[in-house]
Amino acid sequence: MNGHSMSGHPSFDRLTRRPGRAFILIFCLSVAVQSFFLAKAKSNAVRPHTRWEVQAVSVSLAESGRFADPYVLPTGPTAHVAPIPPFISALVYRVLGLTLTAGYVDRMLSALFFAALWGLLPWLAGRVGMGVRAGVIGGIVGAVIPQWPSHGTSLTALALALLMAAFLRRWSAERTGAPAALLLGLGCGAAIHIQPVLVAVVAGWVLFELVWFGGRGGRVRTALTALGIVIACLPWAWRNYLTLDAVFFVRSNLGLELRMGHHEGAAAAMDRMDGRGELLHPRLLEAEARKVREMGEVVYMRRAGREASDWIRAHPVRSAELVLARVALWWLGPLHDPVLAPLFIALTVFAIVGLWRSYPVLSGPQRAALLIPLLTYPLIYYLVAYMPAYREPINWLFVLLAAAAVTGPEER
Repeated sequence: MNGHSMSGHPSFDRLTRRPGRAFILIFCLSVAVQSFFLAKAKSNAVRPHTRWEVQAVSVSLAESGRFADPYVLPTGPTAHVAPIPPFISALVYRVLGLTLTAGYVDRMLSALFFAALWGLLPWLAGRVGMGVRAGVIGGIVGAVIPQWPSHGTSLTALALALLMAAFLRRWSAERTGAPAALLLGLGCGAAIHIQPVLVAVVAGWVLFELVWFGGRGGRVRTALTALGIVIACLPWAWRNYLTLDAVFFVRSNLGLELRMGHHEGAAAAMDRMDGRGELLHPRLLEAEARKVREMGEVVYMRRAGREASDWIRAHPVRSAELVLARVALWWLGPLHDPVLAPLFIALTVFAIVGLWRSYPVLSGPQRAALLIPLLTYPLIYYLVAYMPAYREPINWLFVLLAAAAVTGPEER
């Protein structure tokens, strides 16, 4: 099926000519689908709880105003999670209380972020050179996929899409004023406080900008963007220094995550290790939470990081095997899952075909906008135990590329 045959349908043609109309349709479709599945969820899964780190911090913020206690026992101030998602949930909980209504509102708010992302896909697809047709198809497909909404995944996905559009706009403009460059940096810094992994994507785009455009004007513009990122990161860094007496990048838990992925008996995927009692995590084990409380979170995380690095040095072959297995899992999905694996594989294959079909007609900046997130976003996840949820914030890009495999490149 090519783009010409698909565009023959009058309704589809109207959507491709009117991205605003497409946004409304796709947004409403996504909200309807997510509302339906949320209504089917068990109430104990929706009600505010403290079973996981982000939710536990959200409850602590709502009840006491403290960004603290993400583990199975109270352990004090934390930087285990990025700050923005729990603050959003905490605001809902503060207004509505720790009630079932608050849980539904919180989940629906996250679903609205996903709905906005799918609705924006036709517009974004046009900017990135994939064609509005691919964006409409991708947006509709994404809108009907059931997702368990959380602010961490939905906001990260939306932030990534908006940053991509912002960088593309800057690269296409002959001149960008200092305020716009600084504002983009502030936006990048805010996005990093939703999901710190985005720093690799932003760094990749900035590096491309320096190499592709060069010149004194380009360097000044990039420097202003970097300044904006630093300004955006300073408040949270200062808070961490005051409360945890340490300087680190946004989150404190990298050492723990590395240890969970590199230890005796480690598997490539997290669910392969569940139930074995091998995951020394203070969210799961009271003994580990007591260690955090006794020695402090930062010291605990640094010790966990040293344990991981010691194990990696002692087992280089096994460590390399784990990394390679996680690369395969990231791109092909949980190969041990007979339901999810075929879906992940099909999506990745179609995305590769879509990229291959579209690549010749894309400009250099458009190619960079697409390829850099695909190459840089998963880097840290090759080192930690795999979970399918890790790819959710970037799955929209796979969906868009897969749609381009169906439509093919649009004429210019």
